[in-house]
Amino acid sequence: MKKIFRKYTSVIITAAICLILVINAFFTAGSIILQQRKTFYSKINQIINTLENRALESDNINRTLGNEYLTRAKAAAYVIEKDPSVVDSVEELQYLADLLSVDELHIIDSDGILTASSVPKYIGLDFHDDEQTSPFLTILDGDKDAYFIQDSIPNAAEDKIMKYVGVARQDEKGIVQVGLSPLRIAESTGNATYDEIFNSFPTDIGETFFVLDASSGELLGCSHGLSAHTSEDSVPFEKAEQASRGSFIKNDQHSWRYLLSQRYNDIYICASIPVRILIQNLALNVLFNFICLIVIEIIILLLLNYLLEKKVLRGIHQILADLSQITIGNLDTQVAVGGNPEFEELSAKINTMVSSISHTADRITKIIEISQIPLAAFEYQKESNYLFVTSGTKKLLHLTDSQAERLFLDPTLFYQYIQQILKHPAEDEPDVYPVDNDHFIRIHLSSESSGYLGVITDATENIKRKRKMFFENTHDPLTNLYRYQYFKKLIQKQLTNMLPGRLCSCVMLDLDSFKSINDTYGHDTGDLYLKHFAKIMQMLPAQHCIVARRSGDEFCFFTYGHTSLDALRECVNSFWALLSEHPLSLPDKEQKIIGVSGGLAWTSHSDMDLDLLLNYADKALYNAKEQHKGTLMEYH
Repeated sequence: MKKIFRKYTSVIITAAICLILVINAFFTAGSIILQQRKTFYSKINQIINTLENRALESDNINRTLGNEYLTRAKAAAYVIEKDPSVVDSVEELQYLADLLSVDELHIIDSDGILTASSVPKYIGLDFHDDEQTSPFLTILDGDKDAYFIQDSIPNAAEDKIMKYVGVARQDEKGIVQVGLSPLRIAESTGNATYDEIFNSFPTDIGETFFVLDASSGELLGCSHGLSAHTSEDSVPFEKAEQASRGSFIKNDQHSWRYLLSQRYNDIYICASIPVRILIQNLALNVLFNFICLIVIEIIILLLLNYLLEKKVLRGIHQILADLSQITIGNLDTQVAVGGNPEFEELSAKINTMVSSISHTADRITKIIEISQIPLAAFEYQKESNYLFVTSGTKKLLHLTDSQAERLFLDPTLFYQYIQQILKHPAEDEPDVYPVDNDHFIRIHLSSESSGYLGVITDATENIKRKRKMFFENTHDPLTNLYRYQYFKKLIQKQLTNMLPGRLCSCVMLDLDSFKSINDTYGHDTGDLYLKHFAKIMQMLPAQHCIVARRSGDEFCFFTYGHTSLDALRECVNSFWALLSEHPLSLPDKEQKIIGVSGGLAWTSHSDMDLDLLLNYADKALYNAKEQHKGTLMEYH
């Protein structure tokens, strides 16, 4: 019975869908043609409005254009009146022409000779010799307000189409003339072709707009350009005349197009679109309706099927309702749906999972309450295969959203990630691990056969505080070099671990004449002097040198890892070379090379007494100060 019901229901609904599609296709075809006609009417009217607006704007501009250029010529005459020296320089005239936005600027004397110009090759032109220039001579016979505006014609010098405007000079008898090219005039009047007007209107796929001369049928413009106009776009002129209400025509390529035309003055504005585009739109519309009807059919079948399977669906709805309560936090909800073994087994599995989650949540909550500090916790139970993490886990581990989503959904992957962090503990900090260069966490992880449990706390501020205290205790506050006591610890470690056949040395340094620097320039300059010297010390190769400030103007450094005495001496002597390469600018602008005396003591024995080595270096420094100040002496 169930199969027969489904079969006949499907047949009836499918037949109804086919009938609906046929009726829909018929009415949709008419609707598409009507909509296309309205679209063409609207866009053609927009084009006509644009043409009318452009014509009106052009008329207005042309009426004011002569006066505008006359104003520019008078402005040039005014500048020349105020500064007659402008006419003596072609560059000044060209600069003035650029300021006035004109292409040429000419000065004609009282005899009608062009004596100065922004175009040097025109100089010497006699205005009496040509019909183009002679009308301007009337200005010489007029008063100070005389002027002449000439239409665009070929000029006398090069037969180049130009528009000239001339006015009388105010400072002496003569003419000031400006010239403008047709391109600048076109820019001023805003002339536009049909193609440019078409480009300002959006066209749909396949649409073509074009303009035909009403008398000759000549193509004057096209929406995708005259050069791109193809024979497929072309339509017979006589057809265009008859398409004022829209019609289907066959062009020279025997392809059908829908055409609509409208006459405007002495042109026809036409719009066309291939019939295949309309058919495609019809097909897409029918296809969309078909898909919608199929979806509706499926929905109807599902609803009918629901009526047959209501006992099953009723049980599912009950389970979903219980799960909704669990989702919003009611973990005490018990799922109990009977009726068949599958529902009973599913209910039991869900109850087991909820019980495990509730147990995990209780344990994590207790841990967080006990800690009383910002922390995150996580737990995984193999039985339910569920990973529980608190909201702060992502933040403390500095995970991105995508990383957190990937790790929290895979308990094994998350455990591997934690283990990877645990492989790299922070130096001298138990249970502390870096998550990046600036953040540290403390992880306590407990793994059991049933899963694992972990707690994460933020140790960043504690580590930064310790490191800051350590830095302040081991570094000189003025120069940021090591303090002498910590310096001795470091070099003792290097000395003890020195490999056989290697050499190391200690160099004691004392700045020469440092007291005179303080007395002459003050203690601020003295501090700057010490800082500059410390920076030069830090330029020594870090892989071989440890630098420190001993006290006052006394410094020292230790070199190690050398394979020969020559290499050791070269490393030490390089420091005096660095001093000469980096002089210090004193307040009186003097460039001073810092002078320093040094004492060197070296050894190749790892069991060498450190204090004795330092004492030897001090003795060598004392000899340098007494005998050869500003040099390095070696202890023998």
